[in-house]
Amino acid sequence: MDAGRETIDGQDVAHTTQASLRRQIAIVPQVPVLFHRTLAENIGYGRPGALPAKIEQAARLANAHNFIMALPKGYRTPVGERGVTLSGGEHQRVAIARAFLADAAILILDEATSSLDPESEAAIQQAMERLVVGRTAIVIAHRLSTARALDRILVFSATGITAACLSGKRERQHRITA
Repeated sequence: MDAGRETIDGQDVAHTTQASLRRQIAIVPQVPVLFHRTLAENIGYGRPGALPAKIEQAARLANAHNFIMALPKGYRTPVGERGVTLSGGEHQRVAIARAFLADAAILILDEATSSLDPESEAAIQQAMERLVVGRTAIVIAHRLSTARALDRILVFSATGITAACLSGKRERQHRITA
């Protein structure tokens, strides 16, 4: 690059530490990692030292609060090998709650709704639509319905970008076919 600068949230990345840059990015992977800790600790991993009220708020935004409260110890319920086993949709909602709590400027959502039952997919879709508001979101998805809340959609193939459109309340520029 000969001129200009790269910024994240107005900060020049050339003058940013790697640790600071990493704090600006939250990832919700296709298969989220949950630690052998309580649900509160797993959600709180997104922001160390977070208050219980903030953890609960993130869980509510991620549509996770109700299933958490139905567990034996609520937010203090351990998960993992010696704890409660969660469904795929519940795993995803915990990961999305972690991303809400992290409050990062950039989100990467990698197939966050793949292999889910319709009820879990709907709950996660609602949570994702809330999560991307006001942020830069990179959503990797095979189904276009997963990206419906995004402002701009790019469709890639082995040869590059095959289609692009503006979605949501904006007019479509190019028609996308799956």
